[in-house]
Amino acid sequence: MPMTISFGEITSEVKLSPNADKVYQAMKNMGAVGEDTMVSVERITMGAKLSKAAVLNALQELQNNKLIKRRAREKAAGYYIIENK
Repeated sequence: MPMTISFGEITSEVKLSPNADKVYQAMKNMGAVGEDTMVSVERITMGAKLSKAAVLNALQELQNNKLIKRRAREKAAGYYIIENK
């Protein structure tokens, strides 16, 4: 089921798997919308109520569609939703 994501004037239709959609919504609900509010895989796993492997696959799909960004940190990587400008 396609999900329409609107970034200001840019509207793109992206077909996401159900797990990727669930992860995206969980990140949005957690407020992970910028580098200063990024969340770890563990927090996303709890928020989306999916296994770690399912979350990692969904995060990869979201990265490939350029909807989220990954930042390496000291202990664990952080993920956040990016806006296309």
